[in-house]
Amino acid sequence: MTKARLLRLSVVLVSIFMILLIIVYWDNVGTAHFYLHTSFSRPHSPGAIPGITAGGDWEALPDVDEFLAKLLSSSLKQNSSTSQKTEQQLVQGSSKPVVSNLEENVRGYDWSTHNARNSLDQEKLQIERQRTLREFCANSSFAFPTKERSFDDIPNYELNHLIVDDRHGIIYCYVPKVACTNWKRVMIVLSESLLDQGVPYRNPLDIPREHVHNTSTHLTFNKFWRRYGKFSRHLMKIKLKKYTKFLFVRDPFVRLISAFRSKFELENEEFYRRFAIPMLKLYSNHTNLPTSVSEAFGAGLKVSFSDFIQYLLDPRTEKMAPFNEHWRQVYRLCHPCQIDYDFIGKLETLDEDAAYLLQLLKVDTLLRFPPSYRNRTASSWEDDWFAKIPLAWRQQLYKLYEADFVLFGYPKPENLLKD
Repeated sequence: MTKARLLRLSVVLVSIFMILLIIVYWDNVGTAHFYLHTSFSRPHSPGAIPGITAGGDWEALPDVDEFLAKLLSSSLKQNSSTSQKTEQQLVQGSSKPVVSNLEENVRGYDWSTHNARNSLDQEKLQIERQRTLREFCANSSFAFPTKERSFDDIPNYELNHLIVDDRHGIIYCYVPKVACTNWKRVMIVLSESLLDQGVPYRNPLDIPREHVHNTSTHLTFNKFWRRYGKFSRHLMKIKLKKYTKFLFVRDPFVRLISAFRSKFELENEEFYRRFAIPMLKLYSNHTNLPTSVSEAFGAGLKVSFSDFIQYLLDPRTEKMAPFNEHWRQVYRLCHPCQIDYDFIGKLETLDEDAAYLLQLLKVDTLLRFPPSYRNRTASSWEDDWFAKIPLAWRQQLYKLYEADFVLFGYPKPENLLKD
């Protein structure tokens, strides 16, 4: 009898220990914030735990997901009320952003409220963009690398561009050279992931650029494994179902021009050493190159746009390492055929798209998207930039980025691909 009691007691103690271990291990992040309030969120019955909603088009979640969600449900009310209180404070303290950063060379921005007509046009635009993306993802005759793999097949390190805001239920996939600095600022303000003298930032433009691009500032999917261990993929899938997911894209060739301008026409020590030196040696036959970018620029040694294109087309480039994120294809950064994005914005319509998205997310009273840059690379520059690039190279380059053109509805640049 005594042995039986001891056995039962041991089971109870082990169970309690495991529950406490999971709670501690959960790091107090993530699933504790399932009460979402964006207009994209699917409705759930009062008292139900979001993510475990029955009925509708939701497939049954694994038992472990249900267990984890129920385990954390006791903290939902507390976290929800804390989040609402913080948001009320942000609303009271929020105002039209003041452009105070000298680094931000900005042009005028329309702060006025967008009317119903604009909203209707935006809604139609989103329907068309998503329809295009889904049709080509489902089209078996249109193939490109990684298209057919499932979300579970995506390596953890390839999920590092998916930034999560658990306070508002938002997932943003950032694409470098597509206003990602300012969208990261917005995500920092919303998630309160960075403090200024103990207080969360309220104005996106107040956040220094060096903090914006610091990987430790953002909670991204690739960090889930360290936080949640074997439960990380389960949690990702729950968030992908429940959270609002968005990304911003731009014309692929114009994005390449923008990347070249910012990384090789300006003095950038890191990109000079990692990329410019090999390019100058391989494609311009330079030897004994200076070790610093300032010395190289002083001697007139700069990577040409032709060198850059040769580098992208060189099969040795990908064998050595994956494309740098500034010129890696969007389909490789954001996995649009594996992740069902709720909103697709474009840099070409950034101001309108950003205002509409913040309105849909119901955070437009908390902040405004920062003003746009004056010197944004224009689509009309393509002809000039590619004028000295051989036709065969241009055609190869299009094939390399064709999936981004097609999936996101950018017209094929016929004028660059024919004699």
